[in-house]
Amino acid sequence: MSGRLRNLGLIGVGAVAGVAISLGISAYAFRDSRGPIPLEEIRQFTDVFGAIKNNYVENVDDRKLIQEAISGMLTGLDPHSAYLDTDAFKDLQAGTQGEFGGLGIEVGVEDGTIRVITPIDDTPAARAGIKSGDLIIKIDDKLTRGMTLPDAVKLMRGKPKTPITLTVARKGEPQPLDFRLMRDVIRVVSVRSKMIEPGYAFIRISQFQERTVEDLVKHVNDLFRQGPVKGFVLDLRNDPGGLLHSAVGVSAAFLPQRSLVVATNGRNDDARRKFVAAPEDYQRGRGEDVLSRLPKEIKSVPMVVLVNGASASASEIVAGALQDHKRAVVIGTQTFGKGSVQTIIPINSSGDKPSAIKLTTARYYTPNGRSIQAKGIVPDLQVEDTPEGNFAGFSVREADLARHLEDKNQSEQQRRATQPAEIAPGGASTPTVPSSPAVSPHGSTPGAATPAVPQRRYEFGSAEDFQLRQAMNHLQGRPVETAKVRDNVAAAPAPAAPVPAK
Repeated sequence: MSGRLRNLGLIGVGAVAGVAISLGISAYAFRDSRGPIPLEEIRQFTDVFGAIKNNYVENVDDRKLIQEAISGMLTGLDPHSAYLDTDAFKDLQAGTQGEFGGLGIEVGVEDGTIRVITPIDDTPAARAGIKSGDLIIKIDDKLTRGMTLPDAVKLMRGKPKTPITLTVARKGEPQPLDFRLMRDVIRVVSVRSKMIEPGYAFIRISQFQERTVEDLVKHVNDLFRQGPVKGFVLDLRNDPGGLLHSAVGVSAAFLPQRSLVVATNGRNDDARRKFVAAPEDYQRGRGEDVLSRLPKEIKSVPMVVLVNGASASASEIVAGALQDHKRAVVIGTQTFGKGSVQTIIPINSSGDKPSAIKLTTARYYTPNGRSIQAKGIVPDLQVEDTPEGNFAGFSVREADLARHLEDKNQSEQQRRATQPAEIAPGGASTPTVPSSPAVSPHGSTPGAATPAVPQRRYEFGSAEDFQLRQAMNHLQGRPVETAKVRDNVAAAPAPAAPVPAK
């Protein structure tokens, strides 16, 4: 792609990344420096500070200069480290609870333009028809070209029930489109469920929040009360992530007790540890084990996990854990590849203006030691959005982001190990893609012209949901219409070194 996203944001959550943080807010002890203080560089910094104070065309507040310097240090590291001012810090805390004010759009900055990554389910943006890939060229009467992400976020935030007009440029549309939205309190419903047909359950998780595990338990029990469950679909598409302990809890719902869910590896001792399917790693000391209320059949019912390129962070942890333990077949398209841990470190927690930094401190590894970072989870069965291919629009993965972290050590054997294993209906591994002689990949007749890819995205879980239909085909032993092999899939290497246990 021509441009690189330099930052990500979530409208209503301020500086929270569109690919949400994966570790809850925690205290963090500053350590002594491991080397001498760089006096020459500090002197250079103070010289620049003084030059700005004395010579800039307008007077600049000392606090603003220092905050901008802190922000610059962090944004120069990787796409997910950031300075959180008071508003952003408070919004992050509110966002992890699943309620915040705004429009419900995940956005990023690309070449000085505000681009929509995805609208959040059941929000003003989604209801108005905002789509992934839309370029926001004007907010009310202000042009966005060259606007910073925080400035755009502040313009789009506001009191509930106040109007705002977004002007967007959309691929395939000759003229800009105007959308008049009403700001609202965004309450992200983390878990939804239904019976697709008798005996086949569908649960969608849209974001990993504080109550996600409790909500999952409630939905699973409701589904099992409707009769025996023969197959289970867990939908993590467009799930940008969330809280690590919630991802561990969701994984633990389907895995044997004390199964390894995810490992982290970083420079410091507390960044090197393993998280297992046990209450101490998902309950965080809060009362009874909520998963004890699940029916025992949930550990063995045949299962499919649906993912796509917008499944990130915590959702990749769940998909990777269930895939490595062969608990579920993963269907869809390769995930985002956000496999790094962000720790929230308060730097000014006193008074009415708290602030913090969001710092990348470790990488995630699946139970088999695969790195998620910039690689993502490769589905067992690659199935695109429609029989004709993926929906047109914005498509970006972690590997596309400027300054993304990489794992440089990878052997050819490890590279092959990260490729998808084709799974035949019923769960047996086969060396080839299952297909019918009369049907080519994507379900088109060999030699026929490929139909145009639809522009309108279907609702996940609806009768039009092609990927869900393929999940049902797999669960019911029918052939799955898999995607054609492509050469332009983002990928990054896995580590050569094993992940140490704590």
